[in-house]
Amino acid sequence: MLELEHGFRAVDCHVRLHAGPGRPVRGRTIDAEDLEREMHQSGIVRSVVFPGPQKGEQGYLRANNAVARQAVERPFIAFARIDGPRDPGESATSKLRNLRSSRAEWQTSPEDIEQYAYDDRFHGFKLDPTRDGIPDRDVLDVLDDVGLPVLVHGGRGFPPSALETELLDREFPVVYAHFGGHPLDRELMHEAVSMLDRHEDLYLDTATVRYRELLERAIVEHPDRVLFGSGTPATHPNVAVMEILTLDVTEDAMTKVLGKNPVRVIPGLDRE
Repeated sequence: MLELEHGFRAVDCHVRLHAGPGRPVRGRTIDAEDLEREMHQSGIVRSVVFPGPQKGEQGYLRANNAVARQAVERPFIAFARIDGPRDPGESATSKLRNLRSSRAEWQTSPEDIEQYAYDDRFHGFKLDPTRDGIPDRDVLDVLDDVGLPVLVHGGRGFPPSALETELLDREFPVVYAHFGGHPLDRELMHEAVSMLDRHEDLYLDTATVRYRELLERAIVEHPDRVLFGSGTPATHPNVAVMEILTLDVTEDAMTKVLGKNPVRVIPGLDRE
């Protein structure tokens, strides 16, 4: 794919990096070498990386460390993937189950959060409630204390209403991935954009958001709260950057989305 040339300092807040073992599966996972090449093609100078779900493994300790190792001396910063015992569902059954839930030995503990937060290899956290559950109160309290951003997978399994109930009364910044509507749920995305009026520590990332009018609405109404995310490897970062560059918004707004906003919210993205 041809290299993009644009005058923006672009940083990417949403990349799933292959954590092994074995070789990556093209289109579903990407290794560090291929990611670095695709970033260069797209004019992206730095990316947030985190592991995907690990088949046959309990917990993410090994995968997080594998991603952090790959980030060393590359233009990446690592987020630690976390999990928890609570069900993200909003039904009465889910609420009853959560009253009885307890953290398994392999699930993320308060001590794990402290260790990740004060390890200079990690700069934030990644949470997919539908796949990995929601941390318990003790873990969320420590996330409040450390104050690092949490990138939260949003979609039909964890819609904006669930995010508001479970996480938006907390102190840490929340970056809600996919405008809260993965895969391509326009109604949920509009709901997430509307929530920006009510929550100052909520941000949206653009990963795999394909609706131009939604992107333009969010950027025009909240130019300081939208962060560029490519969604690599599901999307080539070239494609993701072009989707922003072709929007009908001001150059100043593009500068914020592609670079200034992610750098302000996520520590470490400002490093060269």
